[in-house]
Amino acid sequence: MTERTRAARMFNLSIGTYFMGGFVVSLVSLLVPRLKILMGLDYTRAALVQAAFHSSYLLFALPVTAWLVRIGYMRVIAAGCAVMAAGSLGFVGAAALHNYPMVLIALLALAGGITFLQIAGNVVITLVEDTDKAIPRMTLLQGFNSCGTVLAPLLGASFLLSDRSAGDDASAWMMVAIPFIASFVVLLAMAWSYLRNRDLLRDTTPPQRVPLSGLLRVLSTPRLTAGCIAMFGYVGAEVTIGTLLTNYLVLPEIIGADPVAAGRLVSLYWGGAMVGRFAGSMALGRWPATRVLTATACAAAALVLMATFGNGMIGAVALIAVGVCNSIMYPTLFALALPDEQAAVPYASMALCMAVVGGAVVPMATAALADGIGLLPSLAVPGICYLVIAAFAVVRAGYPAALAWRMA
Repeated sequence: MTERTRAARMFNLSIGTYFMGGFVVSLVSLLVPRLKILMGLDYTRAALVQAAFHSSYLLFALPVTAWLVRIGYMRVIAAGCAVMAAGSLGFVGAAALHNYPMVLIALLALAGGITFLQIAGNVVITLVEDTDKAIPRMTLLQGFNSCGTVLAPLLGASFLLSDRSAGDDASAWMMVAIPFIASFVVLLAMAWSYLRNRDLLRDTTPPQRVPLSGLLRVLSTPRLTAGCIAMFGYVGAEVTIGTLLTNYLVLPEIIGADPVAAGRLVSLYWGGAMVGRFAGSMALGRWPATRVLTATACAAAALVLMATFGNGMIGAVALIAVGVCNSIMYPTLFALALPDEQAAVPYASMALCMAVVGGAVVPMATAALADGIGLLPSLAVPGICYLVIAAFAVVRAGYPAALAWRMA
């Protein structure tokens, strides 16, 4: 098999994993209001749905990496699809039994499977292609992930939020279960596809065990450390703006939108990320990734500054437009932070996935600052995050040369 054929086949396989990852994450978000009604939950217990789902990165990153080293990338991705399929089926059973702890366990299994896909799936493209070619492909794959996040509400809302799913009878529970039954079937098919193509990476360097001293060396390299800090800031800034954008748009000095209209406008923020990923894959094919990342990070910081000091429609458009800048950051940061040594890649991938916890920390810090000094000044926090990303891109590009340290 030629390298070009192998890369094309890996890309086609990855489309499914990226799409289903986005689809399932978005589908889970629709569960919060529905479970609150069906199970009579208070807001705190309903919020545990998201807590159970997003705790997976810290809980599973290390064991998934250990398993990856033992059985390889393709088998781990197949296992991740199988775990997600089991979680989908488990949710159907737990919902039918009205057992809330079982619902949380099933959702944790779904999230655990996504952790498999994040740690292994983000790496395989870089194994079959050079970094310059891999980054545009990874950005394009993130576009398919965004398609999943957009389609899940459009398709899933008809089942999870319709009047027919509002009761407490068997038909209502079946309506809730249908999207997860469909996900179960698709995920099993994906697991089989990866097992069938498990020899695609046969000619690449297999993941290897690294002793504790070697692991600490890998995790403490300047390139990876800086990449993790930038990834922490990126996810934190993106989630912070997505979370606070509704509150920003309802401010009288901005556009004074009612909450429903403001919530709908937030879809433009996430939609911009989807469009930007498809366009960004072409830009990354023409210009160096570090240059594109520097430009988008600086543009995002400038837009946040405009939103902080601007008012009216200018501020609203500026903050919504940050979504377009976000579009290429995740895959580009991921690829630029990975070490050159393939044996160290799984551990670096683990660290970068754990850095996603910034999506919990930065919004909390911004919200606390907003309570103290106001929402507009608190936007300085995500603005600083984007400047950190720009600094990483500039140094990763190799200049200014006067810097005393280099990313090895």
